[in-house]
Amino acid sequence: MLKWLSLLIFKLHGWKIDSNLPQNLKRCVMLAAPHTSNWDMFYMIAGFAKLRIDIKFTIKKEWTRFPFSLFFGSITIPIDRKKKEKTGKFDEMVRLFNLYPEIVLIITPEGTRKKVTTWKTGFYAMAIEAGVPIGLGYVDYKTKTAGVGKLIYPSGNLEADMQEIMAFYQTITPKFPELFSTDPQYTKQA
Repeated sequence: MLKWLSLLIFKLHGWKIDSNLPQNLKRCVMLAAPHTSNWDMFYMIAGFAKLRIDIKFTIKKEWTRFPFSLFFGSITIPIDRKKKEKTGKFDEMVRLFNLYPEIVLIITPEGTRKKVTTWKTGFYAMAIEAGVPIGLGYVDYKTKTAGVGKLIYPSGNLEADMQEIMAFYQTITPKFPELFSTDPQYTKQA
């Protein structure tokens, strides 16, 4: 239901798809940025649906039960935060890459819709641990375009790879620019 609602909103609001997709997009950690509004989720889900990319994102197990399951459908993977063997969310997410031969796992590196100047870099460690690339998914409100900019294959040099990621996202316009910042510790100064 969420996918169909997102597609309807996408069409009604006049959004378009950047269909220039990187190769090997069936198995990656996909960043969803900028994230300054609840609308971002609808455009992101619709964009990936139009591109025929089967995305997943993790959600608390409680949110995948009826009646919420009607809304979220098959795009969520439940994480049981009450398990007796306390594995962290990071370990659970890495484990998903072992369970699914093809999985595009959505991560919001800002972690919130509020302005932050330090991005969470767990996605980078996760990509290295799982042996998968990092996709740069985006929604650009200036051009009303959603897509995937490129894939970054983590080199192990966090600073260099994050500089490349920040350079890409500096070109994207969020819904609320005052709530978005790339991480200055990884932004090249001219």
